Amino acid sequence: MDAMLTVLAALWGAAAGLLVPRAAYRFSVEPEDPWRDACPEGHALTGAARGWLGSTRCAQCAAVPVPATAGDEPGDRGDGPDRPRPVTRYAPGVLVPVVTALACAVLAAATGLRPELAVWLLMAPVAVLLATIDRRVHRLPDRLTLPAAGAVAVLLGAAALLPEHAGSWPSALLGGAALGGFYFLLFLINPNGMGFGDVKLALSLGMVLGWYGWAVVFAGGFAGFLLGAAYGFGLMVLKRAGRKTGIPFGPFMITGALLGLLLGALAA
Repeated sequence: MDAMLTVLAALWGAAAGLLVPRAAYRFSVEPEDPWRDACPEGHALTGAARGWLGSTRCAQCAAVPVPATAGDEPGDRGDGPDRPRPVTRYAPGVLVPVVTALACAVLAAATGLRPELAVWLLMAPVAVLLATIDRRVHRLPDRLTLPAAGAVAVLLGAAALLPEHAGSWPSALLGGAALGGFYFLLFLINPNGMGFGDVKLALSLGMVLGWYGWAVVFAGGFAGFLLGAAYGFGLMVLKRAGRKTGIPFGPFMITGALLGLLLGALAA
């Protein structure tokens, strides 16, 4: 049963992860810019949910032939037929579904058949989406972070009503308030070093970690800081960044929360 559950969770993660790259591309804009609605060549994005769901390959770009030019091949004078344009991706393609599948698989293996597993599996693709966006443009959109916090609170409340759950809903809410408050304090102390999007992300992560208790909140929160610090130190050692260089902290917050959540689920 455990092996089957892990496989099913991985399949869910892979399927959900396929929907992440298009959304990540559309959300990856500067705060003052509108969400993207076209590929880099200007072709409108089509598909389900008003273009939010779909492939990361632009069919219209592929349909436009590349004009033949002289010198493309030995002896080519440029009078041959046009070549088909190679189909390229405008957003991450393979890595995102793989990461989402792996995250869902390890969550299922650690949690087992408990009600809260449904919450983890539903929120994992959202977390991967947020990490992808933050990595690309150093931004965590309100349209994702705030609904995610509300969804986590409601879903964990529903899980707490079901038998066999292994966590506490009040503890989850307190964990969200505590971690969110801590990040808000960091934001007030150094607004240039901690974005307000990180504060709103901390609400969701704190609730997820708080489900299993305060020790898990501390472990997951500390792991995020440790990973971020290690990454920043590595960049400085390689002379690719300075002490004041900004880094996207969301991916490290999410990875640290995942590690803490796995520890909490295994210990529950």
